[in-house]
Amino acid sequence: MHKRLAIIGSTGSIGTQTLGIVARYPDLFTVSVLTAGSNAELLMAQARLCRPEKVVIGNEAFYEVVKTGLSGLGIEVLAGQKAVEEVAASDGIDTVVAAMVGFAGLRPTAAAVAAGREVALANKETLVVAGEMITRTAAITGTKLLPVDSEHSAIMQCLNGEPESSVERIILTASGGPFRDTPAERLAKVTPLEALRHPNWTMGSKITIDSATLMNKGLEVIEAHWLFGTPPDRIDVLIHPQSIIHSMVQFTDGSLKAQLGVPDMRLPIIYALTYPERVLTELPRPDLAEIGSLTFGEPDTARFRCLALARTALKAGGNIPCALNAANEVAVAAFLLEQIGFNDIAGTVEHVLGKTVFNSEASLGTYAETDSTSRRLADDYINKVKKK
Repeated sequence: MHKRLAIIGSTGSIGTQTLGIVARYPDLFTVSVLTAGSNAELLMAQARLCRPEKVVIGNEAFYEVVKTGLSGLGIEVLAGQKAVEEVAASDGIDTVVAAMVGFAGLRPTAAAVAAGREVALANKETLVVAGEMITRTAAITGTKLLPVDSEHSAIMQCLNGEPESSVERIILTASGGPFRDTPAERLAKVTPLEALRHPNWTMGSKITIDSATLMNKGLEVIEAHWLFGTPPDRIDVLIHPQSIIHSMVQFTDGSLKAQLGVPDMRLPIIYALTYPERVLTELPRPDLAEIGSLTFGEPDTARFRCLALARTALKAGGNIPCALNAANEVAVAAFLLEQIGFNDIAGTVEHVLGKTVFNSEASLGTYAETDSTSRRLADDYINKVKKK
């Protein structure tokens, strides 16, 4: 096995960890393409180390900086979002690592799927926003969608070799985030710094805030629905503070399968990149005797309304999950800037969902229009509740 990779979003958390894995297994992987949004300095440093054939900087203002910085290395330098889409679908790529965060990752991932490239999917928003379109296209082109989320990687491993008819329920686990036991009255006063202190996982800032609000788990419910074809009412969420069991599958005979591992994103990344094989790693093994006990509980959707809002959006279908995602992205950004409070994230999402006009058309145009409108609605709401 040797795979040529295009890493779309190489300077983010998943992208940098993927490059660390590539460096550890040079016989298994070659990096052919790197792309980034605006982090030109890190992109250039990565390119100098792994010498890809092509580098794309999404923000065209940094094109000359990157081109000059990589001159003489034989690396083709491109710029702009259209170029990101083109390299994601280019020939000579075995696996596209979709590591961009948010709605911005949709078009490059859609291009890769349309071209029939295997996709290691870390950008859950692609399926949240456009699950119907992406899965339909993947079925036509024969594209493999290999989840990088630890929960969906766990489910895929539990489902391996099992007939679809034997699956009774999917159970996603959630750590509960840093505010799992925080009283409701205190949540209104928590700060971005507190919200970014995840007890178990090291992730990017946006997904860490989503974990704190439980929106991340809501997005994962939507993603699981499209990845595995499971009806929403057969996808459960359990709070599991230790983050050792990454998800479970309940079968019709009463059996329950679980995938266990330490909370380290490198594990699902490696599994997606080497699927269907496994490789020897130096990652720590879970010591169950040392861990002692594994506990579970029901999520509190009264305190963490985002999970319930995500389920509502999935049930509504059409462009409503797209509106959910856009509103959440805007609200999280505003919270990180300390413009709104923690509870205002859910408030923003709820407001936008209430204003969104339903559209059943599954197309990039519909999603782009819904995304734009929802962001404007979210901005208007935030301006009304913004901290003085």
